[in-house]
Amino acid sequence: MNSHTKLSYAIAAILSGSGAGVAAHAATAAADTSSDAIEEITVTAQRRTESIQDVPITIQALTSETLTQLNVTTLDDFVKYLPNVSTSDLGPGQGSIYMRGLSVGAGGTQGTGSVGNFPNVAVYLDDQSVQIPGRNLDVYAADMERIEVLEGPQGTLFGAGAQAGVVRYITNKPKLDVTEGSVSAGYGDTAHGDPNTDVNAMINLPLIDNTLAIRGVIYSDSRGGYINNPAGQSFTRSGYDLGLCKNNGGVFNSFSGTCTSPGNVPTNSVVANTNNVGGSDINPLTYQGLRLSALWKINDSWNALLTQTYQTMNAQGVFYEMPKSSDGEALPPLTVSLFSPSYDKDEFENTALTVDGKIGDLKLVYAGAYLVRNVHQQQDYTNYARGVYGPYYQCVGLSKTSTSGANGQCYSPVTNWTDTERNTHLSQEMRLSTPDDWRLRGLVGVFYEDFKIYDLNSWNYKTVPTCTSAAETGCFVNIGPIPGAYTNPLNITDNTGFIDDFERKIDQRAAFTSIDFDIIPKVLTITAGTRYFDIDNEILGQNVFSFYCEQYGTSTVPNPCHQYSTNIGAQIPHSSKQTGFRSRYNLSWKVTDDALVYYTWSQGFRPGGFNRGSTVALGGQYATPLLYGSDNLTNSEAGWKTEWFSHRLQFNGTVYQEKWNNVQTGIFDPQQGYGNLTFGLNGPSYKVNGVETQLVARVLPGLTVTGSASWNSSSESETLALTGINGQPITNAPNPFLPLGSHLAFSPPFQGNLRARYERSIGDYQAFVQFGGVHQSQSQTATSNISFYELPSWTTYDGALGFGKDNWIVQAVGANLTDVNKSLYTTATQFIQTQTPMRPRVLTLRFSYKFSSSK
Repeated sequence: MNSHTKLSYAIAAILSGSGAGVAAHAATAAADTSSDAIEEITVTAQRRTESIQDVPITIQALTSETLTQLNVTTLDDFVKYLPNVSTSDLGPGQGSIYMRGLSVGAGGTQGTGSVGNFPNVAVYLDDQSVQIPGRNLDVYAADMERIEVLEGPQGTLFGAGAQAGVVRYITNKPKLDVTEGSVSAGYGDTAHGDPNTDVNAMINLPLIDNTLAIRGVIYSDSRGGYINNPAGQSFTRSGYDLGLCKNNGGVFNSFSGTCTSPGNVPTNSVVANTNNVGGSDINPLTYQGLRLSALWKINDSWNALLTQTYQTMNAQGVFYEMPKSSDGEALPPLTVSLFSPSYDKDEFENTALTVDGKIGDLKLVYAGAYLVRNVHQQQDYTNYARGVYGPYYQCVGLSKTSTSGANGQCYSPVTNWTDTERNTHLSQEMRLSTPDDWRLRGLVGVFYEDFKIYDLNSWNYKTVPTCTSAAETGCFVNIGPIPGAYTNPLNITDNTGFIDDFERKIDQRAAFTSIDFDIIPKVLTITAGTRYFDIDNEILGQNVFSFYCEQYGTSTVPNPCHQYSTNIGAQIPHSSKQTGFRSRYNLSWKVTDDALVYYTWSQGFRPGGFNRGSTVALGGQYATPLLYGSDNLTNSEAGWKTEWFSHRLQFNGTVYQEKWNNVQTGIFDPQQGYGNLTFGLNGPSYKVNGVETQLVARVLPGLTVTGSASWNSSSESETLALTGINGQPITNAPNPFLPLGSHLAFSPPFQGNLRARYERSIGDYQAFVQFGGVHQSQSQTATSNISFYELPSWTTYDGALGFGKDNWIVQAVGANLTDVNKSLYTTATQFIQTQTPMRPRVLTLRFSYKFSSSK
């Protein structure tokens, strides 16, 4: 095969960037240069190497060539190409991943490290599990071999976090016999924003012939901002602010959480403005990182691979827009009303060791890794002043009974919250497997995980002055240093009103096995797998808050004001244990060499969690639960994987039903009296019926078409009505859950994409052009009537064209060509409606060069 043909087929990979796992087959050239056959790719979804067409589960795969040619490197970039995958996203690394619509919604980023539900989609970096609540690890996809997306419960082989599926980042490994390298640089324009620049480079060097090689990659990607925060905007208190309505002469409807008659606004209330933080394109984003790996061939049977990864992400500003300003004025698109500096600094490093070899005919693999992730984030929280409790921390002298005059005084509403989060993740796994060609074959393994989250959230919304003497009134006593703090340093200011200070621990031990038996060799196969797990779940820590730390009249509050801190370890059972089995069964039939049909039944699970103490709300009617248990998923699916016309057409599909019981749900509803803290509980049960199809076709020489689509129908199958402390109906607030038959969140009925690519030789050059579209139908953000919003349907188009010769390629890539602005996630977790738009149109010119020489 000459280099021109190799380049032609490599560029063809871009078409396989659709959500279809089989689409990635188009990424590599057929061995016969005269053939237009789509060559298979191999995956390790079942912990062994095999063709993606032989794996009896739904897999979507993005190969290295696909990622490069699509110009996608982050989760936000490529998730739209994956039907049946969605996110709740407040910004890069600030959301959760969902598959097949298995979501009840999401809260804000703040506090998720302390009380967020454990994710139900696992994220793996090679063999290392890296997911944490509310903050998907945004691995920059530089020098990746592929990204595998495994749908449906994968708990047998991937553990508790893989309830709904797995996203696997699989890196390129060192090569012992090849010196190769590459460099890629791009410059792009963001519509309505600043330009983008990126560069990455890779080198693979054999150091000792056929014994030792190293591979390194380094990258830097700077993406221009596109969100504006104009100076001159203001925040003016209103009588309809819920706290002033309730506490300063207004009429507040506790049942509906609304103000029916406005309260008084103190005449000397401070009016805030955006002048000190206003600006254009306030959300630049930078990724920088490196990865270095060394492969040692110990002998003909044993290898050792050591990999060190380091990445920083610096996200300034916010990645949402606001339909209205804080004072209720309509804002243009891509505009916000913020009064405090906002940023998110997220870095991680991971050390991984993999040793594999043979013991007789058996293959042994040990995979150990240690991840450390540090996040420091600050976000504007000024609109908290419009909530029920805001005026307590910002105003003095209010009167619930007076209906005349502007009672009291209100200080500045400008506030923020900060989150300092540290995650450590140690995992070790050992697997022993038989040769893949045995009639009875399988693997057994053991797994250990030590997972910790250290989380300090500070809500800095107290602006009433600090007391200067014990005799002073209308002021706040400082919280001061906190005894027994779990997080260091403890960043407390005079404005700190509430603190989460927690350490969460999950220790997981597991043993698993998966056995295949060919009832008819290479035709009819039965598979059975199970995983025994033993999980210790623990939370230690405290909430410290300044409620009742305000001095009134002659009362004197102790200084520092600690008596209202709550220590979870002392108040509730701070640990729980869960043991059990989760299994998978499969029957697959190779009807012909090119057609596989299968049936799979599988189970998924995830650990439960704890709330921040038990508080009584709704006038003594309801007590939040101390803890909540695991939810469980049962999946049944029948699928097919087929190839036609001498491997020029692939058509795969799956029909499935998933039953999700005792679903973990979070509630944050201070307006209707459920308290001012998010709490978790086991809520209703749901059912999802769905179909997914995947298509790749070499229609004509040089012309490839790829497409994939999913259809989901989700419904609440078993409802839950919250009851009071003694089991009586709750009369002070409506039931927060939607009625029977309601849909799941982030579960669009339809997602699909279609791409076409044409390439041809022009003299000594190889040229290509491609065009495609992605569509997603409407969906919703929650399964409760709290923070419920409809998300609109949208369609976006991408394209690329380029040419190359020998070892270099020049291409122009366009994403979101029609500059669509639709909300991907709407929420009010910052006490004002925000909408996360897709990134505006981006046009990128990219140059890539690679070289290779074999020994």
